[in-house]
Amino acid sequence: MNRIIYFLSIAIYAVFLGSQITEGCLLIPFWKTLSTSEFYEYYAQNGLTIAKFYSILTVIASMIPLSICLYCSFVRSRALKFAILSTVFSLVVIALFYGYFKDVNIQFYTSAYSAIELKTVLKTWGYWHWSRVIFIMISLIMLELCFDVLMNEQKSI
Repeated sequence: MNRIIYFLSIAIYAVFLGSQITEGCLLIPFWKTLSTSEFYEYYAQNGLTIAKFYSILTVIASMIPLSICLYCSFVRSRALKFAILSTVFSLVVIALFYGYFKDVNIQFYTSAYSAIELKTVLKTWGYWHWSRVIFIMISLIMLELCFDVLMNEQKSI
C-alpha cells in the first residue's frame, strides 16, 4: 500500500472525528440554549440535513478500517490486529447510532418530549455523543498503528 492511501485514509477519518467533536462542542450546546419550541422548529428545518451529512461521513469513514482490515488479511500483515480493533470500534459507533441515536432523533422530529424531558434527553444525548467520540478516537489511533506496521513491513521488503 502506498503512503498516499495511508494519508488520505487518516485524513478522512480525522475529518470524521473532527466533525463529531464540532457537533459536541457547537451543535449540542446550541441545542441546549433553545426553548423546546425553538429546538423542535430548528430540528424540523435542519435535522434531515444534519442526518444526511453525518450518515454519509460515517459510512465513508467506517469503510476505511474495514477495507484496511480486508487488505491486511489478504497480505497476511501483522497490522491485522490493529485493523480489526479499528474496525470493531468503528462498528461500535454505528451500533450506538442504531441502539440509541436513531430512535431519539426520530422523537425529535415528532416533537415527542416535553420541555423537562427534552432537557434530560439532550443531556443524555450529549453523554452518548461524547462516548461515540471516544470510540472514534480509539479507532483512529488503531488505524494509525495499523498503518505504521504496514509501512514498516514495506520498508523491510
